[in-house]
Amino acid sequence: MALAAAVALGSFAPQQAQAENMADALVGAYNSSGLLEQNRALLRAADEDVAISLSALRPVIAWTTSVSRDWTESGVGGFSTTRSNTNFFTGLTLDLLIFDGGASRLSTQAAKETVLATRQALVAIEQQILLRAVAAYMNVLLQSENVQLSLNNVRVLGEELRAAQDRFEVGEVTRTDVALAESRLAAARSNLASARGGLVSAKAEYTNAVGHAPGTLAGQPKMPQRAANIRAAENLAVRNHPSVLSAQHQVSASELQVQSTSKRLGPSASIQADIGLVETWNSQNYNRDAGIGVAVRQPIYQGGALAANLRRSMATRDATRANLLNVQRDTIQEVNNAFVRLEVARASLVATEERVRAAQVAFDGIREEATLGARTTLDVLTAEQELLDAQTSRISDLTERSIASYELLATQGLLTAERLGLGVQIYDPTIYYNLVKNAPSKVSRQSKELDRVLKALGKQ
Repeated sequence: MALAAAVALGSFAPQQAQAENMADALVGAYNSSGLLEQNRALLRAADEDVAISLSALRPVIAWTTSVSRDWTESGVGGFSTTRSNTNFFTGLTLDLLIFDGGASRLSTQAAKETVLATRQALVAIEQQILLRAVAAYMNVLLQSENVQLSLNNVRVLGEELRAAQDRFEVGEVTRTDVALAESRLAAARSNLASARGGLVSAKAEYTNAVGHAPGTLAGQPKMPQRAANIRAAENLAVRNHPSVLSAQHQVSASELQVQSTSKRLGPSASIQADIGLVETWNSQNYNRDAGIGVAVRQPIYQGGALAANLRRSMATRDATRANLLNVQRDTIQEVNNAFVRLEVARASLVATEERVRAAQVAFDGIREEATLGARTTLDVLTAEQELLDAQTSRISDLTERSIASYELLATQGLLTAERLGLGVQIYDPTIYYNLVKNAPSKVSRQSKELDRVLKALGKQ
């Protein structure tokens, strides 16, 4: 079944004025990623491979200048003479392939399949970038709330210490109770320092992943829609995941390359022509010369390289087929892992919410009972720690649920800027390809368009 991957606009609506939400983080990651730029450049290089393959079917025209000297010895009636000539040639040469059994056309088709595979690899990189931004956003939220919990814990334990000291002075508790309160407060301060350190690290990762330091975050995002069950998620992933699609195109490219290599074992024919000036420098003679001919050749023996090249292309094809099987299996496993991770996170969050509620009730009751002398300071401190642990677990479970939700999208190939409806200019890989696929010459209008595109890309 098809899965609607786009998240409702309300999912990304900010909860506070000027606060950064999940969409802001994803937009920043998409627009500032150097890894995306690197792989876009690699895709453009693959586009040029199509043009290079196509150029083999077009004439090769070259300007040639050469100088040569030859010696001739002749003998008549016991007498010998030696003559030498210095020859000069300048002119144009042309070489045009007219037949190679279709090998060059098959190579061009293979290059096109490689372009399609590289496009899908770029989509896979995009998903990695966006998923990293999701994790960075959620980790900053997690660490920020941990700091707030730790600060509140220090405040509460400080109050408990003061209360224990007051009660000690009037003889209601022993010195041991005061020492316990002091110990717990010291531990809370240590945890606060650790939480602040974790927040600094989380902000550094956010800056790296998103491209700028985090400001005030809008809080937990709404969850994207998920597949109804694991089977539906698996079916969508096998059809849509960029790694699977890339592997499929790699198989097609390698099969075409096997055919091309096989065709190159057969005969080929080309037209060869030249026109220019031929002059002998030690005489007054010169010729304006032109010639045209057809050359037919077929490789017979190259030291075993012919058969080796064919076997290598066949082995490469077999490797890509095996890789496709591995990628499909890995993708299905990743879908299962992500789906289960999300289900576990959701169930754990429900249980943790109940744990927080019960721990809050218990803490409030025990603290009230302690004021009446029915509970010890240790009881209060233990209840406070239990409440803190429950609140910390709830924050962790919220973070885990959000990351698992977006990870499930990524395993199905749905975590892309286009499918999420992000407010960015989507990179269109077909624009550059359409400019170069016909291998425009340097002096053509299309080549000038390419120069402007490359100049614009260099300024980004």
